[in-house]
Amino acid sequence: MPSPHSEVELTRKFIKARLLTDRATFHGYETEREHVRDLLQRTAEDGESNSVLLLGPRGSGKTTLITSVLAELLPQQTFHRNTLIVYLNGLIHTDDRQALKSATAQMNLENAVDGQVFGSFAENLAFLLECLKAGDRKKSKSVIFLLEEFDLFCSHHNQTLLYNLFDVAQSAQAPICVVGITARLDVIEMLEKRVKSRFSHRQIFLFPPENNFEGRVELFVELLKLPTEQDLRKREAAVTAIPKEALHNDELVLLRNLFDPCQYRFSAKWVTQWNRHINALAKNAAVQTVLKDIYDFEAIEGPFRTLLLELVSQLDEEHPAITVEWIQQLGHSYESDDKVALVAGLSVLEICLLVAMKHHSEIYDRDPFNFEMILTRYAKFANSSSSMQNIERAVVLKAFEHLKNLELIAPLMAGSSKVQKEYQLHRLLLTYGQINQAVQRMQFLPTEISQWAQSSLV
Repeated sequence: MPSPHSEVELTRKFIKARLLTDRATFHGYETEREHVRDLLQRTAEDGESNSVLLLGPRGSGKTTLITSVLAELLPQQTFHRNTLIVYLNGLIHTDDRQALKSATAQMNLENAVDGQVFGSFAENLAFLLECLKAGDRKKSKSVIFLLEEFDLFCSHHNQTLLYNLFDVAQSAQAPICVVGITARLDVIEMLEKRVKSRFSHRQIFLFPPENNFEGRVELFVELLKLPTEQDLRKREAAVTAIPKEALHNDELVLLRNLFDPCQYRFSAKWVTQWNRHINALAKNAAVQTVLKDIYDFEAIEGPFRTLLLELVSQLDEEHPAITVEWIQQLGHSYESDDKVALVAGLSVLEICLLVAMKHHSEIYDRDPFNFEMILTRYAKFANSSSSMQNIERAVVLKAFEHLKNLELIAPLMAGSSKVQKEYQLHRLLLTYGQINQAVQRMQFLPTEISQWAQSSLV
């Protein structure tokens, strides 16, 4: 049986590996994931041709979604025997010839073209697709093109690669599915007119929910808990179910580096003890406060994994468990940045506006606000205050504009210049914890304002 010291070291290695390399376990976005799965399955089994863009901010899980879907589909013989997967990355394949050479290798057609790239790109692509055909569509192998950093392919000369891929998908010359993955939400506008006309305009957005804190707590537990023996057997069966011939592709790093938890073995007693501790942490009020502050500022899963990595890295023989103090310290370091110092140097009026925005966001689940909303909330406090009365509307508006210039708040729509500025919607770019820290640092702030900042919503 492993010693407690080795159990701690193994636990640290396991959780760090999960946070960094587990791309087959996907959280949330069930509808979007099912949509992608359905598209890929129809391409493989029914010979349908499709094109789709997967859009979302970095760290939202776009590549992980694709990887988890492939890990689920590849064990099915009807999928891996009928499908070739071509993975291209805009950071690596910087022009069409490099992309063509890589696609040729991934489709095992080097012998057919003798490693040479000849003629125009359109001729080469047509030849490669012809090599896959077997007389009719029902006997043709399907090809799934995964284009990571899709926006970078838009900068290729004449967008020839995209034009031909979309053209083949639209005309159903051969069963292919083109999946573009990008963080650029305006990528459709980057497509040339002839390319855009051949794209299906099917877009799947991964936007993190801003009102699912319960899901964030569940994620905290899921990422930090250790697998039971039953979990390991289930995952081992899933990994071994993927045929080796489906993982032959050296370029498809998405699947070659699947996280395998089965190489980590823990004693049942240690797993029970560790998981009970993680569940207790998740229910702790102080821990939930820190998690809420972080979630209010950043709802994306990727950055949250990085923060958990900092926690896990502290585990050693002398510190065999994550503590509440560690998490509080992490939350403090997360929020104690230059913005706190900047806010602490603002005027009293500007601090009052930020407190009003904080209360508004707490009441309306961080819904956007405009100047008139904040002025109404501030005026309610000012009327009962001994130090904030008789401040003119124009002065308050000037303070509001100053907060925007400092990028502590931001307009919701960059192009909404037609809207009168008092009614233009804004979003708060500070966490509640940052505002509270700044208020505590201001030594000469009137007591009634400090109490207002910490009070229940008014």
